[in-house]
Amino acid sequence: MKGSTGKLRQLFLAGTASAALFMSTSASAIDVDAGDYQAAPPGTNLGLLYLQHASRDDLNTDIGILRLVHFTEIGGMVADPQVLIPFGRVDPRGRLAESDGSSGIGDVIFASTFWPQNDPDRGVWTGFTPYLYVPTGEYDRNKETLNLGENRWKFNLQVAHVRRLSERFSIDLVGDVMIHGDNKDFGSDGVTRSQDPLYQVQGWLRYHTSPTSDLRFLVSHVWGGENTFDGVAAGDEARVTKVGIGGSFFVGPKTQIIAIAGRDVSVRDHPGLADGLKEDGRVNIRILRIF
Repeated sequence: MKGSTGKLRQLFLAGTASAALFMSTSASAIDVDAGDYQAAPPGTNLGLLYLQHASRDDLNTDIGILRLVHFTEIGGMVADPQVLIPFGRVDPRGRLAESDGSSGIGDVIFASTFWPQNDPDRGVWTGFTPYLYVPTGEYDRNKETLNLGENRWKFNLQVAHVRRLSERFSIDLVGDVMIHGDNKDFGSDGVTRSQDPLYQVQGWLRYHTSPTSDLRFLVSHVWGGENTFDGVAAGDEARVTKVGIGGSFFVGPKTQIIAIAGRDVSVRDHPGLADGLKEDGRVNIRILRIF
């Protein structure tokens, strides 16, 4: 590792900031909305817009994602090839206040869910989704990880099971693992940043107030993802538990709105680093349009 102990500590803090930023934007551990793994009929097209504001002591983010989805059949299974285009703004504060923020386009994501089990009559779905992150986003190594792009390839595999428990209640259970490529031009000294796999499990409980609306509650836990800079381990393995509550409803037959408020309830004790990156609050808005 080049530079002083102070520089090493700065890199560790930046790596921790990156984990907090991109977990929130569905780019390190992928958050899902309840109902995402209920397959639509082949031929359906969806346009989705995600908007999120998250606040922390040392970092605020305003992030959006444009997502385009087409349902079809592949290999006898319903599938939904899709592309996700993140964009937004990063506003460093507190211990990161001297760092430059950034805005622009993030890394484009290509994905498709496949449903080996698709039984809407029984209210049961099981699906899996490979995600590929392409390093197309805005990246400046002097901003370290306070970028919207990460300058590395990533791959995520997610598996989910959705089950209608009764007329009023259903559950969504989701797990995924993120595999990271190396960023070989990280920080002002151009060091190599490597990262261990990052894991997440999520559980949603929904109360269906009508056939087109619901109230929902989330519990999620993320762990792993320790960073290494030029072979020096950062000791920043994530352990984050968060909760959320909100609801969904349709405006007319083809437009759905989801609103979720949430926060971190437990973040791994990382002295001097992670405390200011615990999310005090998060608000997510998703607008879906069926075409």
